[in-house]
Amino acid sequence: MLVSNNELHLIFGSGPVGLAVLDELVARGKRVRVVTRSGQANVPVGVEAIKGDATDPRSTTEVCQGATHVYNCTNPPDYHKWPELFPPLQAGVLEGAAANEAKLIVMENLYLYGPHHGVPMTEDLPHHGHGARSSTRVHMTKALFETHRSGKVRAVSGRASDLFGPRVRQSAMGEQVFKAALNGKKAQVMINADTLHTYTYMADIGKALVTLGEHDEALGQAWHIPNPETVTTREFLRMVYEEAGHSLKLMVGPKWLMQMMGMFVPPMRGISENFYQFAEPFTVDHSKFEQAFSDQMQPTPLREAIRTTVEWYRRHLN
Repeated sequence: MLVSNNELHLIFGSGPVGLAVLDELVARGKRVRVVTRSGQANVPVGVEAIKGDATDPRSTTEVCQGATHVYNCTNPPDYHKWPELFPPLQAGVLEGAAANEAKLIVMENLYLYGPHHGVPMTEDLPHHGHGARSSTRVHMTKALFETHRSGKVRAVSGRASDLFGPRVRQSAMGEQVFKAALNGKKAQVMINADTLHTYTYMADIGKALVTLGEHDEALGQAWHIPNPETVTTREFLRMVYEEAGHSLKLMVGPKWLMQMMGMFVPPMRGISENFYQFAEPFTVDHSKFEQAFSDQMQPTPLREAIRTTVEWYRRHLN
C-alpha cells in the first residue's frame, strides 16, 4: 500500500462510521490514526490505533499532534443519554483539532430539522428539532459552526439519514431487518411503511466525509451526504428480502406500541420525538453536494448497496 505521509488523518471512533472513513482513507493511501477509549480497534496493517479520551481536551490535544485532518465519528453508546454524553465528546474533539490547527470533519444526523411536513430536506432548513436528542443536535451544530466562525477551528459537517450497510447493526435498517430477511422472518418497522424515506449507505458516508475534508471550500458549512434513490420503506425492504432470497414479511409497529416500548426499554426513551420521520415523507436533498463534488463521488445505487449489505450479513451472522 502506497502511503501519503504529508498528511495525517485522525479518526475519533471505531464504529461503522469511523471504519467507513478509515476504509476510504486507506484506499486513497493516506496515513491514518484511530483513537478509541481502549486503544484497541480492528484496523488494517499500517494503521495506528491509540488510546485517548474524546471528552478530555488534554487527551485530545495530545493524540491529535501532527494531524492535518480530524474526523469526529463518535456517538454515545447510550442512545437515551445524548444530552449528557454527546456534547462533551464534540467539545473534546474540537479542542484537540483546534490546538493542532487541523481541519475538523464532523458526522451529523438530521434530527436538528425536526418535523418539516414532508418537505424535502435541504441544508438551509430551519432547526425545529425538539425533544432531548433533537435539541442536543441543534445545540451541538450551533456550537460547532459558531466556533468555526470565531476562527478557532476550521470545521465542516456531513449529515446523513438513517444508516444501512456493512457493520451497521443498530439502526432502523440494521441487524433486526437484515437478519430477519436472511432467516425468512418478519421485519418490524415503525408507524408507516408506505411513505418515502431516504436511507444513507455507510460506504457513501466514508467517501463523502473524506471528500469534504479534502476541499477548503467546503469548510464552514453543512452538507447532506449523497444518498441512493429514495423509495418507500416497504420497497426498500422488498429489495432486501429479494436479495436474501425470500418474499417480504413485514410487521408495522403502531405508535402506541412504540410509546410503550419507550417506557420500558431505556434506549427507546423519548422515541416519540422522532415519530414524524416515519409518519410523513422523510426525503433528503443532496443537490448541494452533487453540484459541488459530483466529479468526486456518486452515491451507490440502492440495489447494489442492499446487495452488498445482505452479503456482509450473510458472512457475519452468528
